[in-house]
Amino acid sequence: MSYEVAALSTLVEQFERIPGIGHKGAQRMAFYVLNMPEEEAQKFADSILSARKKIHYCKKCCNLTEGDLCTICSNEARDQTVVCVVEDPRDVMAFERTHEYKGTYHVLHGAISPMSGIGPDQLTVKELLNRLDGVQEVIMATNPTVEGEATAMYLSRLLKPMGIRTTRLAYGVPVGADLEYADEVTLSRAMEGRREI
Repeated sequence: MSYEVAALSTLVEQFERIPGIGHKGAQRMAFYVLNMPEEEAQKFADSILSARKKIHYCKKCCNLTEGDLCTICSNEARDQTVVCVVEDPRDVMAFERTHEYKGTYHVLHGAISPMSGIGPDQLTVKELLNRLDGVQEVIMATNPTVEGEATAMYLSRLLKPMGIRTTRLAYGVPVGADLEYADEVTLSRAMEGRREI
């Protein structure tokens, strides 16, 4: 005879739907939630529902925001002539943690992947093309995957006739890595992206 509590199983199943969460992790999270005081559990549930209701895409860059424009697009101190194109809102957060980039962003919400049925129409390519007035440089910061490279090449071909400078992030050997363990593509990219010191 197996032991099962239906409500607990449902909660575990919901946590398992989160990418990167396996069955054991989902169980731990479910038991954590069950052990919360009711007031904290209510706050937790309310924060999920509130985020779903309040957060939407920025009208300009398609990043996540609660207002019409995100805080980056509405910041007049940001360089509006440079746009960094990324695949995901998490990529924006990663760049912002560096405190180095002072331009704006455009979030595609994916990459071109014919095998997955994702073409340019499923991404925010039209929105990008509609906001390029006054832009001097577009930085392709898509992931260094086959899909990310295909997306960067597709967009650069669209932008070339417009006379907008299109650049690609340099890729190479990560800090703290041993060269002997780096693959050929990583080493060749590192060599191409070298700069003077």
